[in-house]
Amino acid sequence: MIVLEVRTRRRQEFVNVTHSVAEAVARLGVENGAVLVYSPHTTAAVVIQEGADPAVAADIIARLELLAPTGDPRYQHREGNADAHIKTALLGNDKVIPVRGGRLLLGTWQQIFLAEFDGPRRRELWVKAL
Repeated sequence: MIVLEVRTRRRQEFVNVTHSVAEAVARLGVENGAVLVYSPHTTAAVVIQEGADPAVAADIIARLELLAPTGDPRYQHREGNADAHIKTALLGNDKVIPVRGGRLLLGTWQQIFLAEFDGPRRRELWVKAL
């Protein structure tokens, strides 16, 4: 398993980690199979989404903000980050990505992102060969 460190700069953002995951695949020596990309955090998700247009990530964050607004007084979790837990629960904290010929099998526009909802922070992503 390889642990990637990801530093986030804003409370909510998508950080493209595709290149780092691809390097982890090479270091793990995965030729054919799959890798698990896992976030061990309850307020940061793993997302596969379009990476060419940053407006896609902005749109997703904006829609999630409507579903789980920051600072909603109805939240029972009083640490001030209940919305981040909800957003992460909706998106999920892991993805399994197929590998063939030592390369991630992603669609033409797909990229891998750490979705931060309680930053800025230092996060980890765990990459494990399956």
